[in-house]
Amino acid sequence: VAKETGRSVPQIAINWLLQRPTVSSVIIGARNEEQLRQNLGAVGWSLTAEQIARLDAASSVTAPYPYFPYRRQAGFARLNPPIV
Repeated sequence: VAKETGRSVPQIAINWLLQRPTVSSVIIGARNEEQLRQNLGAVGWSLTAEQIARLDAASSVTAPYPYFPYRRQAGFARLNPPIV
């Protein structure tokens, strides 16, 4: 996805997180001014629905017990809808 957009991997990750309905804030841990500037390049544009779907699929894992039943509940699906 980074190559498609011409963005860095951290920019893609931050942008993807910012578009998740259950993420209220994203903390960036820049070590220097250059990293901060790079990370700030994650805002002001959006990934396409297809790109988000690919990232969602790539990061999908079954949560360990005792958390996995929550993924099956309707409320979780409503809060984390697949972006189409």
